[in-house]
Amino acid sequence: MGRAGPAVIPSRAMADLKIELEVPEDNMADVRPRLDAALTRNFPGGMLQRRWDGDVLHLTGPGAEGSIVLEGGKLIGRASLRPPASLMKTMIEEKIASALRDVAGA
Repeated sequence: MGRAGPAVIPSRAMADLKIELEVPEDNMADVRPRLDAALTRNFPGGMLQRRWDGDVLHLTGPGAEGSIVLEGGKLIGRASLRPPASLMKTMIEEKIASALRDVAGA
């Protein structure tokens, strides 16, 4: 028998997530300081990079790209996850949702 090839390790495909939460504010400037603070608490140590582009918050991390916007009285977070972030989708979703709830006072 010949030598076996390299081991194939399955990985989770890309995963998408979307989180919406109603807020009383209709201006991202009113939400921004609380959103920054909540994300810093939930993602300490710089593992989630944030960049504001006007009223859009762009998020990046190992295997993750996303954004948070305020549209129609709702904070809407969207992200595309690939390994390694896709392997932690549930945890990432919980932390983003928790940050948005903190902002909304829910």
